[in-house]
Amino acid sequence: MPNLNCGLDLVGEVLYGKWKIRLLWFINEGYKRPSELQRKIPDASRRVLNLQLKELEGHELVSRTIYPVMPPMVEYNLTDFGQTLIPVIA
Repeated sequence: MPNLNCGLDLVGEVLYGKWKIRLLWFINEGYKRPSELQRKIPDASRRVLNLQLKELEGHELVSRTIYPVMPPMVEYNLTDFGQTLIPVIA
């Protein structure tokens, strides 16, 4: 988890991004694959969604699972820390 000084730093650093709150919400609702998330947020480019998912993963709000199938399949899940934010954003 990042080294942040207070709760406001956490909110500003972790949730700053146009689509991050929506990504967390939709992952919590069961939309786990990048293609599903892209369909839920059609105004966001795939590149931006991937960057924001990577940032959420870096802040330990989501975890990424890569399945060894062809074509490769990726799923995102909320971590325990990510679950704690759902009541805040609801």
